[in-house]
Amino acid sequence: MRPPLITDPRSVPVIGVDSHLPALGPGHWQPDTLAAQLAGLQGWSPPLGGDGGALLEGASLRPAAVLLPLVRRPEGATVLLTQRTAHLRAHAGQVSFPGGRLESGDASAAAAALREAHEEVGLSPSSVEVLGALPAYRTVTAYEVTPVVAWVHPPLSLQADPHEVQDIFEVPLDFLMNPAHHRRHRIVVQERTRQFLSMPWHGRGLSGEEREFFIWGATAAMLRNFYHLLARPLSSVA
Repeated sequence: MRPPLITDPRSVPVIGVDSHLPALGPGHWQPDTLAAQLAGLQGWSPPLGGDGGALLEGASLRPAAVLLPLVRRPEGATVLLTQRTAHLRAHAGQVSFPGGRLESGDASAAAAALREAHEEVGLSPSSVEVLGALPAYRTVTAYEVTPVVAWVHPPLSLQADPHEVQDIFEVPLDFLMNPAHHRRHRIVVQERTRQFLSMPWHGRGLSGEEREFFIWGATAAMLRNFYHLLARPLSSVA
């Protein structure tokens, strides 16, 4: 039995903000530092393994991959994100990383993430430098998602697939790596308690109009796991 879905996350009460945790800065994602953290994952388990919890034990999980794209901007690194179109059957209207299910022709999670990013937003694989991957995250919809971390090198010529992607936008990495912007929510749905993080961002997408992008759920959880990866002391990295 899958956990109940949340259809209106903005209405779920905020029970706390994690401003007690330290903010991370550009020194944590310098190329050598980031490479060392991603190379030292053996034995490391992220704090957030999935939003399905024990209800997904024994379930048949479908493999998927997303690209966690770090765009190298002169003013500082950003994370490229998408907002899905409203008519999709799954995760309609939600903010997400480019990505999707692994297909038979995909040689690896990285290959799937690159393929999906090219299909969804027109991101050329030649602009992407894959660095490694975080441990898989289990979603409430029974996907086992591997986040593939990569540098993206501008200039970029992006174009949204109108069937899947409503908008494309970038968020400064130092905003996302500051837990003061991580809000914790909790709700009881069908007698089951669900908790999730959100990281609302006010910015501009393809239209140029400034508005709020509500980053939450699995995308926010994977970003929080990335935060915990970067926050590890390098002395603890084997």
